[in-house]
Amino acid sequence: MKEMKVNKWKAKDNNGNDADDSLLNMMNVLINNKKPEDFPKGLDNFRMFSRLSKAFEKAEQSGILQLEDVDYKFIKDSIVNDIPAVWGMNKNIVNALEEFMSAKDI
Repeated sequence: MKEMKVNKWKAKDNNGNDADDSLLNMMNVLINNKKPEDFPKGLDNFRMFSRLSKAFEKAEQSGILQLEDVDYKFIKDSIVNDIPAVWGMNKNIVNALEEFMSAKDI
């Protein structure tokens, strides 16, 4: 199992208004932007997404994200293969990504 702090920061939405952003939001955007044909299917993946949902909800409250190794690997692989390069220009995303990539084993 992996554990990491959930980084949060202030950002601007599309209308220029202040908005809260976080590692969890970044992961949700990354997952939701997958092409439909690249999206995992099947019962095991259904269960994985259920675990991810529960872990994200718990992390919203606690500020600590804990993921099973298989769930962590799915998100890490998504980051490695799908993260938009332009996100590297946002220091908050870079810091959140570094926190995720250096998750501790628990």
